[in-house]
Amino acid sequence: MSYFPIFINIHSSKVLVVGGGAIATQKLEKLVDFTQDITVIAVDIEERAKILIEEYRLTVYKRAYKRGDIKGFDMVIVATDTPNLHREIYQESRGSRILVNSVDSIEYCDFIFPAYIKRDDLTIAFSTGGASPAFTKQIRSHFENSIPKSVGEFLKKMKSLRATIPKGKDRMRYFDTLVSEYFSKCFK
Repeated sequence: MSYFPIFINIHSSKVLVVGGGAIATQKLEKLVDFTQDITVIAVDIEERAKILIEEYRLTVYKRAYKRGDIKGFDMVIVATDTPNLHREIYQESRGSRILVNSVDSIEYCDFIFPAYIKRDDLTIAFSTGGASPAFTKQIRSHFENSIPKSVGEFLKKMKSLRATIPKGKDRMRYFDTLVSEYFSKCFK
């Protein structure tokens, strides 16, 4: 099954991560790029996750998940070694507007985490629909090396211009020209 590629603003979303091991930590590392309103529920929390929790002032409950813990959250990431818990949380979320990602349990996912490149306002995502995370990591790495370091500054300039130049065909042509010149200079 393919997933619809969508970019959503989760800056104001409340996110729950259930689990504190290596995979939960990888999800936290990605999530903090986009929001810090994150709560972690886990009996055990690995050292790197503890550092992220402290650095970003995340909320943490050192205990097992209890039914009802998902209430009030917009998104739940289940990153445990307990497939039954993945199923239970997913089923509990049905009928609500809570999006669920169950790590390595694609049948209990509303969405998956793509591999991505983030440079300032540029975010590029890669997905195989869960078929091969290893392939996704490799292709991300391949493209990451081709993105110019100056892309953030260029996008800041473009954002500033968008705020000052009136909409219309002339603006579109001007922006196309600026982008074409940038690509010509950076991708010779």
